[in-house]
Amino acid sequence: MKLLCLQPRKPACAALFLTCLMGLANAGGALAQPGAIKRTVITRGDISVPNREAVVAHVELAPGASAGRHTHPGDEITYFLDGEGELLIDGAPPRRVKAGEAVIIPAGTVHDARNAGTTTTKLVGVYVVEKGQPLATPAR
Repeated sequence: MKLLCLQPRKPACAALFLTCLMGLANAGGALAQPGAIKRTVITRGDISVPNREAVVAHVELAPGASAGRHTHPGDEITYFLDGEGELLIDGAPPRRVKAGEAVIIPAGTVHDARNAGTTTTKLVGVYVVEKGQPLATPAR
């Protein structure tokens, strides 16, 4: 298993991706193409950090689909189960990620994900986010 982790270099232009896709689990259709992403929150609950909760989600991204540029109000940890994707992080070159790899995206990082493959990309995302905040917010 390969783990990719980028730390923000600049507050406004931070570092990594995805499951981007996962963070979209509760973000609504404004971020992605309708029908291109299937999101299922598996569980969510309190953690030992005050005012934070963990959200675990399963996401499927159709071939050619894009999640849309967005951020999360906390850290995202995503594991690719099947397929591949391209991570698009503001200020960084595109990065390919495939099944068996994982990414960590710091809170507030503007990112997008695209399925450039020919099969559905399947992911599991874990988000440690502020309670009461949307899981993902479209980036401007």
